[in-house]
Amino acid sequence: MPQTPLTAPSALDAQHIVVGEGIEPADAAAVNAGLDALEQHREVKTPVIQRFARSVLPPVGAIAIIIGVWQWAYTMGFKPDYVLPSPATVFGTIGDLFASGRAFEVLWTSLSRGVFGFALSVVIGTVIGLILSRNKWLRAGFGPLLTGLQSLPSVAWVPPALLWFGLSNATYYAVVLLGAVPSMANGLLSGADQVPPLYSRVGKVLGLGRWGYIRHVLMPAALPGYLAGLRQGWAFAWRSLMAAELIVTTSKLGFGLGQLMDQGRSLSEMDLMLAAVILIFVVGVGIEVLFFRPIERVVLRTRGLQPAGR
Repeated sequence: MPQTPLTAPSALDAQHIVVGEGIEPADAAAVNAGLDALEQHREVKTPVIQRFARSVLPPVGAIAIIIGVWQWAYTMGFKPDYVLPSPATVFGTIGDLFASGRAFEVLWTSLSRGVFGFALSVVIGTVIGLILSRNKWLRAGFGPLLTGLQSLPSVAWVPPALLWFGLSNATYYAVVLLGAVPSMANGLLSGADQVPPLYSRVGKVLGLGRWGYIRHVLMPAALPGYLAGLRQGWAFAWRSLMAAELIVTTSKLGFGLGQLMDQGRSLSEMDLMLAAVILIFVVGVGIEVLFFRPIERVVLRTRGLQPAGR
C-alpha cells in the first residue's frame, strides 16, 4: 500500500499540534521550535543603506527645502539685509563662532545648565509621580495642580525666580525645574494608569512589597509613558533655560546661548541672533536623536513592537 508523502502542517494543523491533540510532546516541541525559527526568519535586518535613506535623507531634504525658501526670500528682497540676512551670511557667522572658540563656550555653558537641571527634574518628577500614583487622595488634590503648572509658560517664572534667588545659577535651575518637573510627573502618572490591574494582583501573590512592586512591576510596565514624559520634560527644560538666559544676563554666570541671542538683539545683528537660534535648534534635535531615539528603540524592541535590526 503506497504511503502518503509528508507535507508541511498548515497553520490550523500547527495550532492543533501545539495544544497536543494526539501528538507526542516531543513532536509538539519540535513544531514549536520550527515555528519560532520561522518567526525569527521573518525579522530580516534592514540594510544599512536603506536605513540611512529612510532615517537621514527625509530630514536632510526638509532642511534643504527650508534653506532654499530662505534663499529665495532673500533674493527677492522681501526684507532688508539687516532684517533678513542670507543663509550664507548666517552660516558664515556660525563658522566664525566655532573658529574663535566662542561657540564651544556658549554651548558648554547652556548644555551643562540644561543637563544638570534635567537630571534634577528627573529625580524630583519621578518621586512626585510615584507618590501620587500610589495615593489617590494626594493625586486628587495635587494632580490638577501639576497639569496647571505644565500649561503655564515657563517664562512667567523668570521674574519671580530672579527675585527669589537673585543673579545666580539657582535662578536658571528653578525655572528649569518648574518647567520640566510637572511634565515628567504627569508622564509617569499616565504610564502608571496604563498598567493592567492583573499585574498588581500578581505582584501581591508573589509577595512583593511596596518597593518591590515599584521596581519590578510598576516602573517596567509604565516605561513607555514615563519615557514620553522624560522626552517632553527635556523639551520644557531646554525651552525654560533659554527663556531664563534671555532675561537673566550677567557676565558672572557665564555666557550661554540665550545671552548670545540677547547680544545679537542689543547689537542689532540679525545674523548673530539667527545663528544662536540654529545652535539652540541643533542641540534640541541632537539630544532627541542621540539620547531619546535609541532608548525608545530599545523599549519598543523589548516589547515586540519593533522588529530587530531596524
